[in-house]
Amino acid sequence: MKTHHRLVGLWAIVSLGIGLSALGLAHEKKGAPKTFVGHVVDLACYVGHGSIGESHRECATTCARAGIPLAILDQASGTLYVPLGKDHHAPANKELLPFVESNVRVTGTIVEKDGLKAILLESVSKAD
Repeated sequence: MKTHHRLVGLWAIVSLGIGLSALGLAHEKKGAPKTFVGHVVDLACYVGHGSIGESHRECATTCARAGIPLAILDQASGTLYVPLGKDHHAPANKELLPFVESNVRVTGTIVEKDGLKAILLESVSKAD
């Protein structure tokens, strides 16, 4: 009977280890970090009516402070990325707020799911 309990215990430990490993892989970043120059826009106004640029900065800042997500428009490709904070469960607005309607150099890992493109931010700075 002791052998049976030991085997069950061992099986439980192995199963738990496999489960935790799979969970870790599900949250693992995919791909290599990419660096590009983009423009920080407020998602609602950019997608809703194409607002972008210096003349829209005050509105975009107000929207971002009210909780509207910011996004990064890749200047070379025209691709719009939803930024995710360094911990992918954290919003990135706080990191991007100083750069609203400005060009930035951004580095992060690109991820895509169901047509949505996002970037797991590693660094962001004002572009030259």
